[in-house]
Amino acid sequence: MYDYIIIGAGSAGCVLAHRLSAESHNKVLLIEAGSKDTKLEIHIPAAYTKLNRSSVDWAFYTEPQTFVNERKMFQPRGKVLGGCSSTNAMAYIRGNPKDYDDWAKMGCKGWSFAEVLPYFIKSENNEDYEKVDKGFHGTGGLLNVRFPYSHYSVSEAFIEACMECGIPYNPDFNGKEQTGTNFFQFTIKNYRRHSTAQAFLKPAISRPNLKVLTNTVVSRIVVQNDVAKGVEVFVGGSQKQVFSASKEVILSAGSFGSPQILMLSGIGEKEVLQKLGIEVVKDLPAVGKNLQDHCFAIVSSSAKVPTANNDLKLHNQLKGLLNYFLFKKGFATASPLEANAFTKLNPENDRPDIQFHFVPAHLGDYNVDLYNLDEYPRHNGYSILPTLLKPRSRGWISIRSKNPLDSPIIQPNYLAESADLQQLIRGVRKAYEIMQAQAFDKCRKELYFPARIDDDELVAEHIRKTLECVYHPVGTCKMGQENDETTVVNEFLQVKGIGNLRVVDASIMPEIISGNTNAPTIMIAEKAADLILNNVRK
Repeated sequence: MYDYIIIGAGSAGCVLAHRLSAESHNKVLLIEAGSKDTKLEIHIPAAYTKLNRSSVDWAFYTEPQTFVNERKMFQPRGKVLGGCSSTNAMAYIRGNPKDYDDWAKMGCKGWSFAEVLPYFIKSENNEDYEKVDKGFHGTGGLLNVRFPYSHYSVSEAFIEACMECGIPYNPDFNGKEQTGTNFFQFTIKNYRRHSTAQAFLKPAISRPNLKVLTNTVVSRIVVQNDVAKGVEVFVGGSQKQVFSASKEVILSAGSFGSPQILMLSGIGEKEVLQKLGIEVVKDLPAVGKNLQDHCFAIVSSSAKVPTANNDLKLHNQLKGLLNYFLFKKGFATASPLEANAFTKLNPENDRPDIQFHFVPAHLGDYNVDLYNLDEYPRHNGYSILPTLLKPRSRGWISIRSKNPLDSPIIQPNYLAESADLQQLIRGVRKAYEIMQAQAFDKCRKELYFPARIDDDELVAEHIRKTLECVYHPVGTCKMGQENDETTVVNEFLQVKGIGNLRVVDASIMPEIISGNTNAPTIMIAEKAADLILNNVRK
């Protein structure tokens, strides 16, 4: 018998495991479907793209996307201790303060920016504290945050070009003002990825009151008389076992996994469950709805200076790895992302509506698989990825069968709302303008992707051909008021109508934040840990 059972050792689950087990009287079980984080590529920052479609990636795909040329779009998800914090690009972005104030206005009491900021600070050890807005950052937390150890010269040119084009320099996206351009801050420590597995779980792993199971798939949450009592699992893929929880079951399996497990447990839309022969425990139609994600298009140029494409050549990869392991220097110390910008292109909006991820590499043409480094061109180049921050399109998650190993049905409905496409057209045009700025003259060889920028339909078709997600799915277990039929959990993250069951991960976001979602997910777990330890509930 455990006090707490946490399902999913990802970005949120590792935080919860650390905080709940810090009190020695709590007996905590952490269950992860994936493996231990021993894969070498996890820990080398530049090896990020080597993790896609590997043993530590669920490698999901969407349903064909009606508004994106019927493409089935790749959806990487971490299948390993640390979850997506072990497989992402390590960018540390909190979003816009108004995002959280909006949550509070939607009925999520306690989730305004002023109320969640202490939890961001609690996690953080910012190595560059003197360079950022001090009132917004911490130095004593478990999660290391810093600016990149190294970068390519084209990233400096990008920042200068943004400034030429009216986007101001911003010393800290995570401070009092989000608008502007600068280098990213990253979750990197001592030249290695600092995932939540490394930052939170590793320091706690030897505690006698914490048990961690890997390669263990949860088949359902055991519910009796509308109270969560434990979980049923398959250990090693076949052996069935039941673990009991005396206090709470906490679901932290992510925006795909959490609604999937709820449905497998009989908590979801009645008609869907009955069709699959699953006993209905709680008719909760909002489970799996409200899916939101960021997506981007690509604007590229070839370069007359060295970029990451040059370092992808086999002999340069080998030299770079030697430089990394022997001297902790060079391209392998850095994320594939380097610089960034937030700006507002639609005057009607009250905060940045486009993010420009800058990649010091040419990503190829329409025939290149973005997730396969072997297909990248070996001639130098760089790319801007105009990213839609506040998509209006909404999708959903469902299940195919009773089998927990069957991948979920993922329907994000990218670009279903025409306003999303129009906003991305603005973003592509602004990115093209930045590419033509004087700051890039010393770098630019040929700006050619897309080939035409003057025709809306040609730009729209370019977007449909290059569109990819930013791996930020949120919202499928929406937080909000108890009497709101579109919500799954209340402001204390308790599942409506089921006792002793909470959801703690990015799925609870009622609306996607304006930026990368890993830091907010860690914040959610920090706040949830306080709620749980203080027994705060409806």
